[in-house]
Amino acid sequence: MDEPIPTTASADAPEPRPKAGWLSRLTVGLKRSSARLTDGITSIFTKRRLDDETLEELEDLLITADLGPAAAARLTADLARSRFGKEVEEHEVRAALADLVAASLAPVARPLVPTPGTRPFVVLVVGVNGAGKTTTIGKLARQWRDEGRSVMVAAGDTFRAAAVEQLQIWGERAGVPVIARTQGADAAGLVFDALTEARRQGTDIVLIDTAGRLQNKDDLMAELAKIVRVITKQMPQAPHAVLLVLDATTGQNALNQVDAFKTMVDVTGLVVTKLDGSARGGVLVAIADRFGLPVHAIGVGETIDDLRPFDAADYGRSLMGLDRLTG
Repeated sequence: MDEPIPTTASADAPEPRPKAGWLSRLTVGLKRSSARLTDGITSIFTKRRLDDETLEELEDLLITADLGPAAAARLTADLARSRFGKEVEEHEVRAALADLVAASLAPVARPLVPTPGTRPFVVLVVGVNGAGKTTTIGKLARQWRDEGRSVMVAAGDTFRAAAVEQLQIWGERAGVPVIARTQGADAAGLVFDALTEARRQGTDIVLIDTAGRLQNKDDLMAELAKIVRVITKQMPQAPHAVLLVLDATTGQNALNQVDAFKTMVDVTGLVVTKLDGSARGGVLVAIADRFGLPVHAIGVGETIDDLRPFDAADYGRSLMGLDRLTG
């Protein structure tokens, strides 16, 4: 096997730290999504009775905001149970929908917590190119390192030099080793070497990046299967988590990505990124409604503090344009 190449990139400038709190960044990040919903709800409800016509308009609005037909139908039906035939205002509708969204998402809001006593805890990270896998790995590595855990990163996307370089920069920032090879090297061989070294060192967590060439699904499936075989040969219970990273800006196409990756590997949880760049933040509701997979974290920006464990209540109120302390 080729020898791993050492980390060579460096972070030229310190990473900027945002001043605003997380809830403020989440609210701002979901502004494009919430604006579509709040403007639509305002236009539908202005001292107006909740009847069949308004419910149909509301359901259509939720669908256009990417919550998906099933979730939209369920939410409007739940709203009708307590308010049908009553005169309602738009703020009341938004507050009620925020609570309903939060209640529907609460079962999937589960942080990714390494299993105590498992060393190394192996996290395989999958997703299409451009979804944010590399930055998600970097942020998780630094967050766990800040908790006092030892972390190693395996740059398993050996087809993209940019992915390796970005991981190396995050490795410098986080103070964690990045096991990498030259472009085009065998990804499974790299993973084997990384796990061997992690076990030798007693490393707490290993994060493994992978390629995301979904247009070559058969090749990608074969590569992921080979990587998983290599992992389980060394550690029969590993990988302990298979994290699928989804880009919120892709909207309903994110559901197709979940379907595709579930056929290739046993996805155990999700990270949804780029909620700040999308008017389609409601797609998270559709994903949870259809698959029921744990949503471990969401991202609303580029800095480390913009990737946080998913909180269903904060998300629901931010999606509906509500401040947590009001309404």
